[in-house]
Amino acid sequence: MTNRRQFVQALGGAAAFGALHPLAALAQAVQQAKIYYGFPAGSAGDSVARRVAEKLGDTPYSKINAVVENKPGAGGRIALDTLKGSPADGSVLCLAQASALSTYPHIYTKLSYSLADFAPVSIGAVMTHGLAVGPMVPASVKTLKDYIAWAKANPGQASYGSPGAGSTPHFLGALLGLNTGTDLRHVPYRGSLPAINDVVGGQIASSMTPVGDYLPFAKAGKLRVLATSGAQRAAYLPDVPTFTEQGFPEIVADEWFGFFAPAKTPAAVIATASTAIQAALKDKAVAEGLLSVGLVAHGSSPEDMKKSLQSEYERWGPLVKKIGFTAES
Repeated sequence: MTNRRQFVQALGGAAAFGALHPLAALAQAVQQAKIYYGFPAGSAGDSVARRVAEKLGDTPYSKINAVVENKPGAGGRIALDTLKGSPADGSVLCLAQASALSTYPHIYTKLSYSLADFAPVSIGAVMTHGLAVGPMVPASVKTLKDYIAWAKANPGQASYGSPGAGSTPHFLGALLGLNTGTDLRHVPYRGSLPAINDVVGGQIASSMTPVGDYLPFAKAGKLRVLATSGAQRAAYLPDVPTFTEQGFPEIVADEWFGFFAPAKTPAAVIATASTAIQAALKDKAVAEGLLSVGLVAHGSSPEDMKKSLQSEYERWGPLVKKIGFTAES
């Protein structure tokens, strides 16, 4: 039985929580939230979903820790389609990469969802992409400039892998080729690790994928990361210059994973979920755990998340047109 002291403490905690967002105190906690994630367990974004899920229990948002359900396939679209048809009561969220709602609308003529189908809750973490080369490329190639020179001299070998056609890394590689007048052959994979394994094995020359996925291979000396796509150097690869530093200011992409709810979820529920997620991301263990796999914890308000998404949508429209890619091409 809850005694008076426990009740007062709980009331005080709820008040403090609500003070972070006035609407948050108005929503009732769900029994257990479910988080869909559109890629396999063990991938970078999966770490965000699971680490946050472990911190959502015993909060005004969820009575017990959330559960993560992986729904891989179609570049994350299956998970978003599932969320679209889920109850709009706060019991179901989806963690998705920004490109699924900012870039996909420009490349899929029959996309089954739009931003209007979802309510932004909070950004979860930010990732940086990077170009890495393996044993197919001579050890004398140490910089991005060196790689472009080698690629032009060896057009039959100048290939780069990505996590999939239409992904942000795919487009960054395409922009690199266009901006340097180099014929870089794109090789799409189903995820980052298969592409990296083929770079390490010498089947392809290079890959453009999330930098965090390179870390164990770079530390072991199995590949060399030549450039990263962030606005600043990656904290976990401080010696690797950005594309911008090396003369390519258009090749900038700090992509994020964010939490979404179905569109008709009440504003009070969205506020409560957002506050709980932001608090989880500020937890030291969560932040350090994400950094170890190349992700930077980054919570946000629903409003700021929506603005970021709109900005990315507007930015990638002309870039996708410049690249000339559609899902049917």
